[in-house]
This record gives sequence, structure tokens and C-alpha cells, in this order.
Amino acid sequence: MNGKKITGVVVDSGHGGSDPGAVSGNLREKDFTLQAANYMTKRLQELGIPVVAIKTTDEDISRTERLRRANEAFNGDPNAILISNHINSGGGEGAEIIYALRNDDTLASMALENIGDAGQEMRKIYQRRLPENPSKDYYYIIRETDPMQSLLVEYGFIDNSADQQKLKNNLTDYVEGVVKAIADYGGYEYTPPGMNESKNTYTVVKGDTLSSIANKFNTTVRELKELNRLNSDIIQVGQVLLIPTITPPIYRTYTVVKGDTLYGIASKYDISVDELKRLNNLTSNTLYIGQQLKVPEKDIEESEEYEIYTVVKGDSLWLISQKYDVPVDDLIELNNLETVNLQIGDKLKIPKSTSKKTYIVKKGDSLWSIAKDYNISVEELKLANNLTSNLLSIGQKLIIP
Repeated sequence: MNGKKITGVVVDSGHGGSDPGAVSGNLREKDFTLQAANYMTKRLQELGIPVVAIKTTDEDISRTERLRRANEAFNGDPNAILISNHINSGGGEGAEIIYALRNDDTLASMALENIGDAGQEMRKIYQRRLPENPSKDYYYIIRETDPMQSLLVEYGFIDNSADQQKLKNNLTDYVEGVVKAIADYGGYEYTPPGMNESKNTYTVVKGDTLSSIANKFNTTVRELKELNRLNSDIIQVGQVLLIPTITPPIYRTYTVVKGDTLYGIASKYDISVDELKRLNNLTSNTLYIGQQLKVPEKDIEESEEYEIYTVVKGDSLWLISQKYDVPVDDLIELNNLETVNLQIGDKLKIPKSTSKKTYIVKKGDSLWSIAKDYNISVEELKLANNLTSNLLSIGQKLIIP
């Protein structure tokens, strides 16, 4: 398997809850292992390596439940890896790794060397056999997770003064060494911490399905499965999924007017009727005048054929048609409008080839205020309109240069 993609990694946090593991003074193994497991999970996810954390909190968990979560994570795939994080005791010093009888020592060796490079003493890698049956592994988390490649990593000794300081200050550096070994072994591109923050992830909770997660993040089940290299629709609580990087949709409010239908509104905003109903929690097709609906913000880009105008307070299709010298019918056709009523913030396409930008003078207007609104000088405005004075009349049409 060396140099090939792996199915994924199961991350185990040794002990937990009422089981503190090894203890020395106020130091408890379960605290270190949870820190190590959570960091490992986060880093594997950042590197794009599918990962399932058996637990992410200081949880009481039975042996049966721990094994169930581990073995169901990747459905017993032999190309999956299990890392069980632990802290040693007994007066020794340094890190050691136990690997399964069914596996070779390649990954274990890579991981221990990386831990050594991070500054920890390297003890050994080895296999440990069950005394009553030497053909079986000693540790159940290794023995009963066949056919996965399973490693138990001991990062140091909790009752050694030198290791105590290292574990408190440098534990994540040692865990990073294991993460790098997994990435290199599995054929993934490795980058140091802090360089993968653009990737989006989601941690599966009780009740989740791939379909519900896909809907939540505006993606598809197929995209989720491909991105996370899933062979089935089965997901586990605590599993960390990569989410496609998608710009969240922007919504605006549409007020229903006379003559509106769900089909007409959906067509105007380029979505299906079902999507419009789901977006607004509608159970029927009945609408009423004045009803407010959430609709997508249409992202209209300017082109060589037309420019974009954003509707402001007081606008009407007639005023806009006069302002740009475009017939109302042309505006309706170009913008696929189902009604002549406009909403503040609506974006309209205005033909460039047939239009002159004009302004209809309203009460209170002055040459100075109009020039300021269009970021031009009063003289430019007067010149464009052949004006010899500053006097204006309501309804007067001005060309905006």
C-alpha cells in the first residue's frame, strides 16, 4: 500500500470519561490522548485525508462501542488506518509504537522517525503478542480492528519528569510527525500546519445523512462522496467530511404582487418551483398579495450589449425607460419580467447600443445635486445639455455625459 491512496484514517483517543488511563500527580493520560486525537483529526482533515474520530470529547465509552465505531468507520476496508493515541507509564522515557502482527513496520517506522525529528526520544517500534495465544495481538484495539492497519502510539511516559515537560509543551509536534507519516505513506501532499485553512469541513452529528448534509451546504451527494472518497452512503457520528468550497448563496426579499405565481417568480430568479417552496417552507402553491418570499440574489454581469441598473427608491419601469431612452416593453422582454412592479435592489439589464443615459428632473433637484450624484461637474452637465443657465424644470430630461 505504500505510495498509494488510503481509504481513510480512524483516530482513537485512549481511555476517557471515568477511565483516566495512566496518572502521575495531576497529569492524566486521557487529557493528553484527547488533545492528541483532536489535533490529529483536524490536521488530517486539512490535508484532505478522510478521517473519522471515534470520539471528540472526554466521553465514557465501552470497549464494545469503541470497536463498533472503529470498525464501522470505513466498513472494514483493509486500506484504512487506525491510530490509537496513548501515553506510557512505568519509568521509561521517549516514544514507542506498537503495530499489528498482520502489518509490516513501514508506517510505524516513518511515524517514530518523525516523532524523533520533532525532538522526542525514540525508543522502539515492535509487535506485542497475547500471552495465552501468541498468534494474536496483545492490545484489543489492534487485535479486533482487523483488517485495518492499526498502530498504537505511545508519545512518552507520564511518570518521567523529562517526558512530562515535553508532553505538556510539545505533544502536538509529535502528533504532527505521525500525521506527516500518514500523508507520506498514503501518497497525499503534505503541507505544514496553517497552510490548509481554506478547506471547509463538517463533523457528522446524530441524525445526519449525506443527503441532509448536501442540502445544508448547497452541494450534491455525489460531490460529497467523490471529495471524501466514500464508497457508500454510510456515515458515522464524529466523522469529519470535506465540504466543496462554495460561495454561500445570497438571498433577497421579493414581495408578491397581483398576478404572481410560484412558477413566474421561480422563472424570474432561475430556480425551480420546488426550490422556491423549500426555501420558504411552503406546503402549497397558493400565494397572496404582499407575501414576502426569500429568493436568490440574481448575479447579473455587465456585458458589451447591456449595462446593469440597480433599482432605487422611487423608481418605476417608466422612469427607467425615460432615463435610458429604452421602451418599457424592451425592458420587460430583456429582463424576463412577469410584472411591471419593481423592488428596491432589483437589477435590470439596460441595452447599451440603443441607450443614452438621461435623468428626469424631480422636485428639489439642482444642477449641482445632479452633477454630484453622477460624479461629474456642473459645467460638463450644462455642456452636454446645451444649457445657458442653471435653471431647471420638473420633468425636464437631462443627458448625463
